Parts: sequence; C-alpha cells; structure tokens
Amino acid sequence: MSDPVADEKTRHRLMRRATQAAVLTAGTLIVIKLLAWIATGSLAMLASLVDSCLDVAASLVNMMAVRQALQPADAEHRFGHGKAESVAGLAQAAFIGGSAVFLVLESAERFVSPVVVNHEGIGIGVMLVSMTLTAVLVLYQRYVVRQTQSLAISADSAHYVGDILVNASVILALVCHMVFGWNWLDSVFAIAIAIYLARNAWGIAQESLNQLMDREMSEDERSRILDLCFSQPGALAVHDLRTRVSGPHSFIQLHLEVDSTLPLGSAHAIADRVETTIQDAFQSAEVIVHLDPFGVEEVETNPIARERVLAPQLRASLASLQNGEDSFSGK
Repeated sequence: MSDPVADEKTRHRLMRRATQAAVLTAGTLIVIKLLAWIATGSLAMLASLVDSCLDVAASLVNMMAVRQALQPADAEHRFGHGKAESVAGLAQAAFIGGSAVFLVLESAERFVSPVVVNHEGIGIGVMLVSMTLTAVLVLYQRYVVRQTQSLAISADSAHYVGDILVNASVILALVCHMVFGWNWLDSVFAIAIAIYLARNAWGIAQESLNQLMDREMSEDERSRILDLCFSQPGALAVHDLRTRVSGPHSFIQLHLEVDSTLPLGSAHAIADRVETTIQDAFQSAEVIVHLDPFGVEEVETNPIARERVLAPQLRASLASLQNGEDSFSGK
C-alpha cells in the first residue's frame, strides 16, 4: 500500500533532505573507493570511483536545482523556477558522457598494458559496504518519492539503483581475478560501466530537453485528463488541450465546451468542478479551464491545434443517431 502524499511544506522538506542524503552518501563512498583503488589497482574499482565522483557532482547540481525549482513564482518568473532542474540535467549529462569516454580510453590502455590487481579481498569488502550504503539511500529516496511524487528524486533513485548493479559487477570482476586470474575481465567490466554511463547521460539529456522544449505530457496522461473532464456532468467537449512539465510543476490548460443555453453561473460551476477534479489528480499542476459554448466555431490562431474530443455519452448519442439515419436510408 502506497503512502499518502504529503502536504506541500512537507514535500519540499523531504525533497531537500533526499538531495542532501544523496550528496553525503556519494561523498562517503568516494573516500572509501579511493582508498580501495589505491590498494587494489583495479580498473573496475576506478570505474566505480569515477561513477561515485559523478554521483557527488550530479547530486550537488540536483540539490541546488531542486532548491531553486522549489522557489515560488515571483514577478520575474510567473511560471515558477521548475526548469532549473532541466538545465542542471543537461550539465549532468555532459559530465557523465565525458566520464564514459574517459573510462573507454583507460580500458583500451589497460588491454595493451595490463596491470596486476592486488588485495582483491579489500576491493570486495569495499564494494559490499558501498552496495549497503547505496541500498539504504535508495530505500529512503523511494519513501520520499511516495510522499512527494517528485520526478527529480525518482530519477536520482533510479540512477543509484544502477550504481548497485555497477558495484556488483566490480565484485564479480575481482572474484574472477582471484579464482581464475582473469585480468582482462576488469577492463571488460569497465567498458560495460562506460556504456551504462553513456546510456544514462543520453536519457538524462533527452528528458531535460523535452522539458526545456515544453513537450506535451504522455498520451496516457492526456487521456486521463480527458477522462477526468468528462467525469463531470455538463462537460460536452474539450478542445485545445495543452500540457507541459517544468521540474516539479506541470501546467494543464484546455477549452471546455458546455451547453450554450446555460446561465453563466451554472457554466462556471461546471468549469470549477472540472478544474478541481484535474487538480486533485495532478497535485503539482496549475490548471486553467477556458469556457466555450458547445458547437460554436472559433477562429483558430494555433496552426497545431489539438483535436476536438466529445464526451463519451455525446459520442454514443451521435453514433446512435447516425445508425438510425443509415437504417432509414436503407444503407
């Protein structure tokens, strides 16, 4: 059973604490892995050390970005500061991609000039400690995600889950060296980690660019918004549904069509119910509902206008009427 979503003040506090915990954990692991790499000379250990250095850089950037993104809207930033997370994401992607290239070059050199790995037991012990600390951090981050629904913390948590897998690969490389004497496996795992880092960098860059370019929410989320609209009596059609995400905030706006014969107060009450229903489902969203009389054509100024969607009950009525006309005409 999932935890209830916390109030806004609690969500902000938990998000800040989660970013601080990530920085503290990654910093501790850097010190431990640096000592282990000096002792073992393992390239896979070096790869894991570089990954932890990136974790600190990424978590520091994430911490500052989350702090900025949580600032309320002001006179100069009326839509808030949520895109600070997207800008930080691009910086993280650049750091991670550069480190992946470094590891590939280092691995190639080790293939040509192999280095003997020493004190494998120390390396294995360090990796076990690293996996334990990272697992505790991931559990806390997932708790925070359940409480806050934060996309930033969720992405950071997924990244640290990947780190657990990286640490497991280092252990496997050290064990194989101890048992079989396979020095080459150390470089193979380092290249695999580099590929993993590059894949993460690409995903982070894509998500950051999507938010910076105001990409629409997913089709599933858009369909959910339409279902919420039509769950309210009196909502006959929706057109010009537009959505975007900016860090921890999202923005939803749409044109709601209601019966043109309704009094203004009654029509406004329908719009209020629709707005409240969407707001309850998307708690971090700013929702704007514009009222239109049903069936009145508008002058479309947006060349990429979204499709007009009729309420399910209205579509069924029109389909029934169409079938009746087809039967009457003998079709």
